[in-house]
Amino acid sequence: MLSLRTISCLIYLATVWLHTPCFAQPPKPPNVLFISIDDLGSQVKCFGDSIAITPNLDRLSQTGVQFDFAYNQIPLCNPSRASVMTGLRPDTLGVYDLDTHFRERHPDITTLPQAFKNQGYWTGRVGKIYHYNVPKSIGTDGADDPPSWQQTINPIGRDKTDEHLVFTADPPHKGGGTLNWLAADGRDEEQTDGMIATEAIQLMKQHRDEPFFIAAGFFRPHRPFIAPKAYFELYPLDQIEVPYAPKNDRKDIPSAAFAHNCPVPHYGLDELTLKKSIQAYYACVSFVDAQIGRLLTALDELGLRENTIVIVWSDHGYHLGEHGGAWQKRTLFEECAAAPLIIRAPGRAGNGQACQRVVEFVDIYPTLIELAGLTYPTEQSQEGASLVPLLDQPTRQWDSSAITQVLRPPDSRFKEPIMGCSIRTEHWRYTEWGEGKHGRELYDHQKDPGEFHNLAHQPSPSHQTIIQMLRKTLYQKSSGKVPTVPFNPKRL
Repeated sequence: MLSLRTISCLIYLATVWLHTPCFAQPPKPPNVLFISIDDLGSQVKCFGDSIAITPNLDRLSQTGVQFDFAYNQIPLCNPSRASVMTGLRPDTLGVYDLDTHFRERHPDITTLPQAFKNQGYWTGRVGKIYHYNVPKSIGTDGADDPPSWQQTINPIGRDKTDEHLVFTADPPHKGGGTLNWLAADGRDEEQTDGMIATEAIQLMKQHRDEPFFIAAGFFRPHRPFIAPKAYFELYPLDQIEVPYAPKNDRKDIPSAAFAHNCPVPHYGLDELTLKKSIQAYYACVSFVDAQIGRLLTALDELGLRENTIVIVWSDHGYHLGEHGGAWQKRTLFEECAAAPLIIRAPGRAGNGQACQRVVEFVDIYPTLIELAGLTYPTEQSQEGASLVPLLDQPTRQWDSSAITQVLRPPDSRFKEPIMGCSIRTEHWRYTEWGEGKHGRELYDHQKDPGEFHNLAHQPSPSHQTIIQMLRKTLYQKSSGKVPTVPFNPKRL
């Protein structure tokens, strides 16, 4: 028979044995809530907008890292989203227009959610992550990528059934070159974006006990600008102003800098109509912000916040009349090349801070892979850099620049397509069109954040030196040439 002392020792040893690290439960892999917003520029309060009402994006910024200088690779929905989801630049993918699917040229590529799925995550999509023809394709799969997901949900709300009520500011131009909006009746949850939030919350509930990568893609503020009336009321017209531009601002800017779908400044519309357009855009921004708030609240209520990476990004920026009448996208100015990026990763020392370093959207893929402790696909090149060091120390030194490009179709200005390429550093933006044959731009962002004074127009010797330095870096990441792969010039 064992003595009492021996039994006590055995109990102690068993307790120690059971609590040694080799028997401890391994930490659960972090979830990812991947939130995409369509056509959102810097019109967010935490990004410095004076009139935007965006309390939920603001509170996410206060608990994560806000990247004040994040740049998309191409300011057009399809190629930008393809770049984000593959971590590759447009020149690598060969995708520049709204029609080409990246798998046409790279059938075996591993997308970001696919990398998570291949390494044990449940992956699901609600709404627009890859390209859609908006508003026509709402409620369908659009140009989705089936290998990326285990489940997809395509809500369709009353914004589709109410399309006949939409006001169009310039009826002869019903395509991309127009502005249209609707102050809608009904509740948030009846709109497609409200339904997207509802469905994403349900997916989080259903998969809360396994690691998930859930993507929620909101369609607004993409045209037509549709939001419930209450959001329009947040922005009285007497508080709306058309953006300032100096007289003759366009005099020193190459014509190629302006998008072909905005042929005349402000579409030739009167000031009141422009103000109503701006009001409608901001209404959509606040509406989407409210839906993001629902997602963040659901994370808290489900007890998932402390183990979920939340990322919010937009495919590109957006013009509301800057530079004397530029609207929408497809430019290489700061308003269009820059776009919001916020990342909240549990336990990171930088949470609650803003990062002033220049980063790119191709950085999103390797960042999430590292945060989740996954392996980057070995067969795939990595063209971005993980931002994890900046999530821990947002003010650290960061040797980076951002490249944004756009392909111009032939029009009355040009007989052939031309490529525009731009490089942004913390100090400068340099842009050239058709390898400089159709114009160059150089802006000093320390003195001229509005990009009103093109220093390449009559460059001094010192500016010539800067241009040569920036060109060298630019062409290390972009060819600057019109691609030899097929593309649809009507869909650029």
